[in-house]
Parts: sequence; structure tokens; C-alpha cells
Amino acid sequence: MTNTHHKVTNHKVLLVAGDAIAKYGFPDGHAFGLDRHEAFMSELRRANLESHLMHASPRLATLEELQLFHVPAHIERVMELSRIGCGFVDNGDTPAFKGVFEAASNVVGATLTAVEHIMSTQVSRAFIPIAGLHHAARDHAAGFCVFNDIGVAIEVLRNQYGIKKIAYVDIDAHHGDGVFYAFDHDPDLVFVDIHEDGHFLYPGTGHADETGEGKAVGTKLNLPLPSGAGDMEFKAAWSKVEIHLQDSKPEFVILQCGVDSMADDPLTHLRFTEAAHAHATQRLCQLADSWGHGRVLALGGGGYNRSNVARGWTRVVKELCLT
Repeated sequence: MTNTHHKVTNHKVLLVAGDAIAKYGFPDGHAFGLDRHEAFMSELRRANLESHLMHASPRLATLEELQLFHVPAHIERVMELSRIGCGFVDNGDTPAFKGVFEAASNVVGATLTAVEHIMSTQVSRAFIPIAGLHHAARDHAAGFCVFNDIGVAIEVLRNQYGIKKIAYVDIDAHHGDGVFYAFDHDPDLVFVDIHEDGHFLYPGTGHADETGEGKAVGTKLNLPLPSGAGDMEFKAAWSKVEIHLQDSKPEFVILQCGVDSMADDPLTHLRFTEAAHAHATQRLCQLADSWGHGRVLALGGGGYNRSNVARGWTRVVKELCLT
């Protein structure tokens, strides 16, 4: 399929949500619990944005789609652990449960559903609450992330739609290491990540001197912030983001808008308010419009304070609708 720069005139936002991705979560009091989806949906229903929204249901990603990013051995291991229903998918953060393969595949399928709608020009903006699983590597799970829906989406955009230059912007408190290292040699994946300094927080990566490898040197921008940093520090970092993106003029923008960077998250130490997430979303929409395509796919990412999940993601959807 060939690339298209047709400007979308329908300003509705696609919401991909439902039981299939709500089932991606972990039991027994795990921080990434099964209630995150409904915490967001309840707040969204109160926000009076329905007239701006289109709805789509998640679907299972195919094995062929998963293999565009993940090695077969990792996929097969997840399938086996899903059948058994016990143990860990990684080194101890991400418990296996019966059906974890299907739940994780639905997250990838939800992200690909959004890509399909955007690339068919039905919409230019989309949001998925349970998505943006940025720690999973090509060959292993990590940090609550079984499959990396972002990585699969990048490969699908390249292979099926001829999109070359893609921007990935991550404002989750944790560094998006699964995306960064998978594409650290790729000069056409423009990577930006504002996160809590890895000296203080998992996964310990994303230092400012990590700017890409080989031909990709300079295409990756890591902006670690100290513990306790708030909206003022975010805004200062964001000014560097825009300079970095303007030089590349990407054809598609992916925003991982994890709300664990907001104040009072139980796992992290940043103190953003929802205004930071609103600003990032608004500016990325404006930039995408200025580049002539308007394509912005926002993925919920992390966030373990349920009030932040509700308010932060709803604010992102509002900006997608109104910008």
C-alpha cells in the first residue's frame, strides 16, 4: 500500500477500548490491575466528549503481525505460559495468567486497529487506554509489558503503509527502553523521551548521552528529570522536544502518555499535573497538522494512581478532540 498525505477533514477521535484490553492487567493487588480501564472510562463518560468520538473494538493481533517485531521464541514462550497460567513472563514483575497471550495480543491488535483507521483517513487522531507497553523487547517481556504494541505498530507502518519517518514521544515516568533499543540504529525513528532519571527509577536507562547508534546518532533525545520534577521542568524539557521534532518532520506521531509521571503515583517520583499531558498532546496535534497529515496516535501507557489514570487520560482525549 502506498503512503498518502491526504489531509483528514473529519476531526472525530477514534477510541479503541473494551473488555478485550481491559483484561490486560495482573491480579492479587498488582499495581497494573484490572481496574485501570474502567477508572478511565468512567471519567471519560462524565466529560461530555461523546459527540467527538468514534468507537472501535480491539482485535487479536496475528502471529505474523507479532513477528514483525518479536522473535518467535518469545511469542512461543508467552503462549506456553498463557496455557499454564502461572509463573512470570519476565524476571518477576509481570505474572503469567491463563489467557495472558490473548490479552497481550489484543493490546497489540487495538493499536493496529487505530493505525488502520488513521491510515485509511477515517480519523487523524486516536487514543487507546490500555496500550503503549514500551518495556517489552524484541526477545523478552519486561516491566508489566508482554508484547510491545508500539514496536509492532512501527513495523506495520513501515511494511504495510510505506511510512518512513515516524516520531515516538514518551512522557511516561519510565524510560521507553523497549522502543529505544529496538530502534537505536534506525535514523528514521525519531525518538523523544521525558522521564524520571534512571538513577532513581526502573529501568535505569535513558541517559542524556544516549542519542542513537551509527547512522541514527542524534535522532534520539532522552531528557531525564530529577525526582520531584514538576510542570515547570516538563515545560523546559518540552521546548527541546519541539526543536528536535521540527528538524525531522515525521509522517506519523505516536505519543505514549503514561500518567505515572503525575504527582502521587505510588511507583514513581515525578510531580506533573494533567496540564503537562494536555500540553504535550495539544502541541503534537498542532505540529502534526503543520506537517500536513495530522496523524497522532496516543497510547495510555503507565499510571498506577487511579485518579490520575482517570483525569490524565481524559484530558489527553479532550485535547485530541479539540486541537
